Amino acid sequence: MVRLRLTRMGRKKRPFYRIVAADSRSPRDGRNIEILGYFNPMPDPVELKLDLERVDYWLGVGASPSDKVKSLIARARGGAGEAAPAEESAADA
Repeated sequence: MVRLRLTRMGRKKRPFYRIVAADSRSPRDGRNIEILGYFNPMPDPVELKLDLERVDYWLGVGASPSDKVKSLIARARGGAGEAAPAEESAADA
């Protein structure tokens, strides 16, 4: 089965992730079928680049996204994606 998931790149304490289509049996940083984009959580507005056309193709042929990739796809489409951290919402109240 094909999964859309993150593979970690970058150096120690500086994570950088590629969003890839990979066989579910392969290791996290192992062989992948196709690179669909990237996600950099380090800068203040996080960097996210995703080829939504290819994502739609893989979803159409039965690939299943991981939980994090599902939220990143929603964010790339303009949705809310992830909820705000609890500290910020509690401070606003």
